[in-house]
Amino acid sequence: MENSGRLLMLGGAILFLVGGGIFLAGKFGLPLGRLPGDIRIEGEHGSFYFPLATSILISILLTILLNVIGRLLK
Repeated sequence: MENSGRLLMLGGAILFLVGGGIFLAGKFGLPLGRLPGDIRIEGEHGSFYFPLATSILISILLTILLNVIGRLLK
């Protein structure tokens, strides 16, 4: 049970850091969500938006961050 608590606290800390990073990126004008490669289709009756490039960038950054944290905890 102690390990589960640690994992939940670590997950919460990671989510907090990622949220803070996204918040700061918006404050400094970084175009997260508007990168080249993000798909936007607008029609007469609606629109579709999928941030493909942003998702890939965040995935790469999280992979690096989690690998660094994993190596530090071992």
